[in-house]
Amino acid sequence: MKQLMLGNAAAARGLFEAGCEIVSSYPGTPSTEITEEAAKFKEIYCEWAPNEKVALETAFGASLAGKRAFCGMKHVGLNVAADPLFTVAYTGVNAGLVIGVADDPGMHSSQNEQDSRHHAIASKIPMIEPSDSEEAKEFAKIAFEISEKFDTPVLYKMCTRVAHSQSIVETAERVVQPVKEYKKDPSKYVMAPANAIRRHPVVEQRLKDIEAWSETSGINRVEMGGTEIGIITSSTCYQYAKEVFGDSVSILKLGMVNPLPKNMILDFASKVKELYVIEELDPIIENYCKSFGLNVHGKDILPICGEFSQNLIAKAFGKDVPESKKIDDVIPVRPPVMCAGCPHRGLFYALSKQKITVIGDIGCYTLGSASPLNAIDVVLCMGASVSGIHGYNKALGKDAETKAVAVIGDSTFMHSGMTGLATIAYNQSNSTVIIVDNSITGMTGHQQNPTTGKNLYGEPAGRVNLEALVKAMGINRVVVVDPYNIAECEKVIKEELAAEEPSVIISRRPCALLKEVKPLPALKVNADKCKSCKMCMKIGCPAISMKNNKAVIDGTLCVGCGVCTQMCKFGALED
Repeated sequence: MKQLMLGNAAAARGLFEAGCEIVSSYPGTPSTEITEEAAKFKEIYCEWAPNEKVALETAFGASLAGKRAFCGMKHVGLNVAADPLFTVAYTGVNAGLVIGVADDPGMHSSQNEQDSRHHAIASKIPMIEPSDSEEAKEFAKIAFEISEKFDTPVLYKMCTRVAHSQSIVETAERVVQPVKEYKKDPSKYVMAPANAIRRHPVVEQRLKDIEAWSETSGINRVEMGGTEIGIITSSTCYQYAKEVFGDSVSILKLGMVNPLPKNMILDFASKVKELYVIEELDPIIENYCKSFGLNVHGKDILPICGEFSQNLIAKAFGKDVPESKKIDDVIPVRPPVMCAGCPHRGLFYALSKQKITVIGDIGCYTLGSASPLNAIDVVLCMGASVSGIHGYNKALGKDAETKAVAVIGDSTFMHSGMTGLATIAYNQSNSTVIIVDNSITGMTGHQQNPTTGKNLYGEPAGRVNLEALVKAMGINRVVVVDPYNIAECEKVIKEELAAEEPSVIISRRPCALLKEVKPLPALKVNADKCKSCKMCMKIGCPAISMKNNKAVIDGTLCVGCGVCTQMCKFGALED
């Protein structure tokens, strides 16, 4: 049956058809929907792991037990999973093990433009890369076949445009492989140095075997057209090249991007007059071609930064690009903002008034860095706020301890904030950490986490008690505040900064967008009382604006949280 499918949904369909039985992932755009879609198949057990390292280790354990397994993450999540990644290359697998990673060229929702192909090369693990939804489904199945044929984990790479675009997919029946018996083999699975030394040559030979397989397997293919120009490409860049050039050029379309097929590339190059590589981000294919003497163009005409498009490629090759239509009226910039009723808003306003350094973290609360709150100074990576505040305070001592805090979300704290808090407790920096607990993983679309008491399916699950956990880690001062109460937040922040020991503030209120959170009636503005002071605008609520020099509240957005009423000294904001 043919269906129109999102790339990520097609990948999940491929897992289903391949007989995958275990999926463990950490949500991260643009990879999240693979696991969410896989969870719709009752035949596949799916879960959210606390972080990507745990997800990969869980999937490896399932593979070891003899069942096909998958774990999914975004590109920066692969950094977190790198520790097991590099060693599972040495151990190999039992049943098939596929590691999904989704890159984000253009940084639509990411803090960097990392190219995950580097991880494949460095870890010596094969990587395949689909270019549309049909390939997303088929390559998921092929990945398991490669994994079991060559006794290796397989990296399955998506990118934003393939993950979040739709195309036609032809579905097939699910085929479940017999459970592979686990056989005790310490020389293969115990990576002590003596065993690892013997496994390294196995890894190197395996790459050579996979390269030879890829030359004739069909995963890479040549589409001969005009021979003046030959293009080597993969993923979504293949689609762009086809749209720009059609059959006027010849294309070597790579489905496996590590290892690369040297003989196939050389043969293709011999059939065309000029050779080009079209690839987003780093010149990995280009440099590989140059390493054995090919004269190839790539980054000399194409950018190393950002996401490509049809027009970008056409322009780089000297083709006419139609001028885009422009809207004459000046449209104001609409940067992302925290939602109306966001529980983080009151806390960040309280922080902005303290004139202190705030080290932030990854999540929707990162938006606290934006105007008008301007309440976050630094954001690095998941969990870095807690470790960062410790280092900051150790470096500057008492001069900093009363003037700096860390802010981290509940899901991010479980992901990688706990170890940072452990070092604060163990090494005794006088640091204040604020956990903004909105009862969900907000930024990636309301996934559950270990603090919510629900699993991926929304069923009751084990729940981590943050207060008990923090105290068990050696933090004696733990205070819970309601972020809708600005005065309380200000008071507690001042008290904890003044305390001469480590402390944790838990700012707790559920995300206003959760289904179980019932909004209160929208507030209204009494125009007669409004003095046009614009104090209500200082919290950056999208439900509040100014019209005819008076505050106005959009009743379709307002959830009646009441934070704005605490800003107005004249009582103009009413129930």
